Amino acid sequence: MSNICKTVTLRTRKIRGGDQLSFYLDYYPGYRDESTMKVMRHESLGIYIYAKPKNQRERDYNDRMREKAEALRCRRYESIVNERYDFFDKEKMKGDFLAYFKQKADKKNCKWQHVYKHFARFCNDKCRFDEINVDLCNKFREYLLNAPQTIHTEHKLHINSVAGYWSTFRAVLHTAYREHKIMENPNGFLERIDTIPTEKEHLSKDELIRLANTPCEYPVLKKAFLFACLTGLRKSDIKQLEWTHIQPYGDGDMYVTLRMQKTKELVNNPISDEALELIGGSGTGKVFEGFSDKMTQTPLKNWLKVAGITKKISFHCSRHTFGSLQVDAGTSVYTVQHMLGHKNVATTQIYAAMADESKRESINRITLKPTKNVQLKIVGQ
Repeated sequence: MSNICKTVTLRTRKIRGGDQLSFYLDYYPGYRDESTMKVMRHESLGIYIYAKPKNQRERDYNDRMREKAEALRCRRYESIVNERYDFFDKEKMKGDFLAYFKQKADKKNCKWQHVYKHFARFCNDKCRFDEINVDLCNKFREYLLNAPQTIHTEHKLHINSVAGYWSTFRAVLHTAYREHKIMENPNGFLERIDTIPTEKEHLSKDELIRLANTPCEYPVLKKAFLFACLTGLRKSDIKQLEWTHIQPYGDGDMYVTLRMQKTKELVNNPISDEALELIGGSGTGKVFEGFSDKMTQTPLKNWLKVAGITKKISFHCSRHTFGSLQVDAGTSVYTVQHMLGHKNVATTQIYAAMADESKRESINRITLKPTKNVQLKIVGQ
């Protein structure tokens, strides 16, 4: 079937009972809806007329409804022709870009949601498709570069967060252009925002053991943080974790199976005996009932201070601790990638550079001391 619609014909069909007729549009040979990607052959208009008008009033009513149906037919055909020849009707361009953005963000992850909220704030909750141009996009770029953080509003967004948000916004523009929502794609005229290397702070093996043996004001915080260090789960996943997510598999071991909040990736990871012992083995409802974001601020800092840890550790550093200690222990980077739910192995390879113990072992492989069979002569002696 050709995807190019050639004719749109107004037709009627009898509805149940036979007293009325229903108007519908007949697309030949078919029309592909750009939003659903389904090929449409017929479309009901929801307009009804008398099958056999009995008087002038009913005949007049039929004439008025037929005019409305014909007007809709003309608008549908005009819209199809405009898309076929890359013409954009004015009414379509006055559509709500912000509503379109939200629809896309709702189907994605939390980063898309954050970008949508920033753009909505930037444009004061109003933006049409015909307003999307290079100038507006560059102004939003400047907004992001100076936008405050959500929690610590006295600080600006980190440049790496800005780069990620900007990349997501450009993805929205590309999708809108591909779906014929905007006339031109501004991306060819927009500069990227480069990220900067950052150190992923983490706890060493000794620091983790020391922290585990230090009392905490909030026992549920201690359990949640240490469990995250042993499993690599994000805070958002720790908060939603329920006992139903922890189940035994055929090999007899316990596994945690859940869809990650941030990436929507499905993880199915074994849980160590220590991690199970930490949370008590089994239960119902939320695993970390009562755990909240406010505990990850001052209470977490106080607990670290009592343990004598001076590093700037956030709750998310538990994930970095898991990744670095796994690589340090010799676990394959690809295994760690799947356990952390990373889409790209390059993200996981950062932890290889953080494995201090491996660095110490490798640095001692180069020596100036002579071996049993080889005498090393140093120049100048």
